Amino acid sequence: MSDPLLQLISAALRLWIRSRCEQIDSLELNLHGSSFGLMRGRLAGASLQARNVRFDGLPLQVAELSSGPIQVDLKLLQPGRMLAVHDPFQITGTVTMSGQELSDALVSPRWRGLGDWMAEQLMGLTPLRRLEIDNDVLELQASVVGDRDPVRGRFQLRADQGTVVFFTAGEGDGVETTPLPMDPAIRITDARLGSGLLSLKGHATVTP
Repeated sequence: MSDPLLQLISAALRLWIRSRCEQIDSLELNLHGSSFGLMRGRLAGASLQARNVRFDGLPLQVAELSSGPIQVDLKLLQPGRMLAVHDPFQITGTVTMSGQELSDALVSPRWRGLGDWMAEQLMGLTPLRRLEIDNDVLELQASVVGDRDPVRGRFQLRADQGTVVFFTAGEGDGVETTPLPMDPAIRITDARLGSGLLSLKGHATVTP
């Protein structure tokens, strides 16, 4: 990206993204297009790569995102804003989370509701005590009153119909699955477990 105006806007957007995250170790952001295209209200797209990100309490070890064309309206610009997006646009990408950090997040106040939902739906018990990733298996541990040892359940997952579905480990297609509630603007196209990591691939519609 050699265009001076796009470089300036990209630098400002990187600062803005950092200000919205609780943690971000490395960040690369590139805007695609030209000053001429921008003045006519169009960017060819954008790409982002970030590592060790914590956004809204959710830990992302790696995030790689790219967008389609973005329509901008310079007439909508306000003081302090570098871009004014006019219409919805599409992004695609992959995020990766470690099992340990995901476990910590799901028992934190911000995400405990989701963690307890998983324990309740998959095991019939709450609260969630811990989550572990063992190769391609997701192990949930739930506390039981009066019992020092947690109850454990082992599950696998896959992407299906735009979301992540869970099923009992070792059982394939045809078994009962539990879908994860998903924002309708987001569609998951691939979900994988391995090496202590959860990787999700998908696309989303961003509405200004």
